[in-house]
Amino acid sequence: MDATKKPASRPTLDGITLEAIVTQLSESIGWEEMGYAVPIRCFTHDPSIKSSLKFLRRTPWAREKVEQLYLQQIKRSRI
Repeated sequence: MDATKKPASRPTLDGITLEAIVTQLSESIGWEEMGYAVPIRCFTHDPSIKSSLKFLRRTPWAREKVEQLYLQQIKRSRI
């Protein structure tokens, strides 16, 4: 088995910007649902793309959760 190959089953976010992810999520599920899924202040109190990007770029654990939420939404929309 070649150790350099990545698993094919895991989708990647190559080429998708954080701004595109946050924008798509806010349009498809809304800020309130995003706040339930990832309970961070920038989603629950006066949410905006700008404040969310600022926080997510400085907070790796929150960014990872938002990316996972995005991947779940993509998976649901394909079903």
